[in-house]
Amino acid sequence: MTLTLPSSADAPDQTEQAVQRIRQHVGEFRPRIGMILGSGLGGLARAIENAIVIPYAALPGFPQSLVEGHAGEVVLGRLGGVELMCMRGRQHFYEGHGTTGMTKAVRTMKRMGCDRLIVTCAAGSLRPELEPGRLVAIKDHINLLPGNPLIGPNDDQIGPRFCSMANAYDKDLRQGVQDVAQALGLPWAEGVYVAFSGPTFETAAEIRMMQVIGGDVVGMSTVPEVISARHCGLRVLAIACITNLGEGIGNEVLSHELTLQYGSMASVDLQRLIVGWFEQQAATAKR
Repeated sequence: MTLTLPSSADAPDQTEQAVQRIRQHVGEFRPRIGMILGSGLGGLARAIENAIVIPYAALPGFPQSLVEGHAGEVVLGRLGGVELMCMRGRQHFYEGHGTTGMTKAVRTMKRMGCDRLIVTCAAGSLRPELEPGRLVAIKDHINLLPGNPLIGPNDDQIGPRFCSMANAYDKDLRQGVQDVAQALGLPWAEGVYVAFSGPTFETAAEIRMMQVIGGDVVGMSTVPEVISARHCGLRVLAIACITNLGEGIGNEVLSHELTLQYGSMASVDLQRLIVGWFEQQAATAKR
């Protein structure tokens, strides 16, 4: 007797199931932009108008994060005049589910109608001048995670087997946000994000290594989401909120409580920046 494993085609399409369940709540509402909010940054979701909130637990394939600061819910509505699908919280590699924990959620955003994805995250600084509370637009990444969300069988209907990461962090989107930041008087910086597995914070030696290889900020998320987004054709804007100086650079004892504290401080500027950019996008769409 020969046992055969079910093919991916035989498995239930959880992305389509998630879309159908969301449609039961929002009807024909069609978000233009998707957004993922990181540690301590969920407050931005409270600014969404006419919000409809759906817990991740109700959506097949969505992550079940147990990390403090990640609410675990989807919020759909309007922000700055733009239709939005926002995820409050994410799943991380260190939670034990590999690098694919956010892939189906990202693809659901695409299937719901989004053509752009904003990714926000808390991050440590590898440069003394990028102090806690600062916002840094990510312009590229270095993946030190032991994996990639596209490993395994590829669905050509979603994206190509070999996905280019050229302009993964969209230059035009970054320029638009930079214009808004300058108009609001917010300091602007761009940098290369290094993805580290966690859950331990990096050692001083690891921080020095990341500086040598060209990193500017370090975090435990973001990169798998960006890879998944680019694979299915979403343009990406990613903004890191600096919550600490890397080990050996600053004097504070690193902790998740510190991450949440500075994430909350940075979220004030983040909200001004994102709402301003959304208003810019809405005005452009009306022309």
